[in-house]
Amino acid sequence: MTINCIAVDDEPLALGLICAFIEQTPFLNLVGKYGSAIEALGGLQNQKVGLIFLDIQMPNLNGIELARVLDSRGPNKPRIIFTTAYNQFALEGYRVDALDYLLKPFNYEEFLHASNKALAYAELLHRSNATPVAENTATPAQIEDEYLFVKVEYQLVRIALNDILYMESLKDYVKIFLQNTDKPILTLGSLKAFEEKLPAKRFLRVHRSYMVSLDKINSITRNALQIGKINITVGDQYRDEFNKFLSKWV
Repeated sequence: MTINCIAVDDEPLALGLICAFIEQTPFLNLVGKYGSAIEALGGLQNQKVGLIFLDIQMPNLNGIELARVLDSRGPNKPRIIFTTAYNQFALEGYRVDALDYLLKPFNYEEFLHASNKALAYAELLHRSNATPVAENTATPAQIEDEYLFVKVEYQLVRIALNDILYMESLKDYVKIFLQNTDKPILTLGSLKAFEEKLPAKRFLRVHRSYMVSLDKINSITRNALQIGKINITVGDQYRDEFNKFLSKWV
């Protein structure tokens, strides 16, 4: 698989180094290089690009602002690897869904490590798009495999569906609690997004802040359920769906 990519940096030496790294990486195809985010935005109108190596500190339109503009394109947006000398932008880079964050000066090994994340993402997306969807599935995006990939910091982490106990929403993040481990996985996203993708026969939203794995429920009371040592209240707006689940057993 080959990924079309561009490099954007207002420092000519930095731009030249990134382009040289791209050209020596077999699965990357350099289709453009730009000295500003505004020039890059114009170039993106005329060609299909899967990956951008993007500086942050640039005049007029910086890299974070360009990433926000591209984010409006939805799932077809190019993915971004930030290249910057300023580590204070790392959290902001994570919030705009960057694949990685390279801190200048970086060497080819670090560049290749970040590029391999882009390759893994592209291959995963290709397999997902190639998988036929049954006509009667609840949603075209619903996960049919026994695992899912979630973004944790700047990498994709594989999680077996059978290991999930429950999920908890925390503003812009979701905590995924797994069996056999005390430390939950924290990923940027919403419970609604997981609700749309996970199979309804195995997972159920029971509260504004909680979604549970149905086969991990230990006990149920009139207004709550227990998974392991935690009690989760069933919210009023989710009670009808929860009662449908209960009706199969009582």
